[in-house]
Amino acid sequence: MDKPVVAFICVHNSCRSQMAEAISKLLAADVFTPCSAGTQVKNAINGDAVRLMKDVYHVDMTAEQHPKLLDALPPVDIAITMGCNVQCPTLPCRHREDWGLSDPSGQPDAVFLETIRLIEAKVLDLKSRLQAGTL
Repeated sequence: MDKPVVAFICVHNSCRSQMAEAISKLLAADVFTPCSAGTQVKNAINGDAVRLMKDVYHVDMTAEQHPKLLDALPPVDIAITMGCNVQCPTLPCRHREDWGLSDPSGQPDAVFLETIRLIEAKVLDLKSRLQAGTL
């Protein structure tokens, strides 16, 4: 059976959604295929997010990831908005949920690290629900 495709969606696809994609690649790629996109895009991934993901996970998000629009996504099974009230009416999927995460951009490292911790917990929960067949 093919793994479901999970899209993490944020307005600019430059911080939370990119971190969720990277964390998912590390911790859940055996269960689902992660990707991310935004309704608008910035030119680059947030520098603090890149730095702290290197510190915490030893992952350089800029090596394989970049901000992209929704139309760059493959067909999606699960759409997860990060908490920015993004509506994706043109993104068909079988399940949607919002993780309600505040944008840490411009905040101290402690706020970023808490966001990273919350994303990791939510990714592991999503992985568990998919493995249990409850999603």
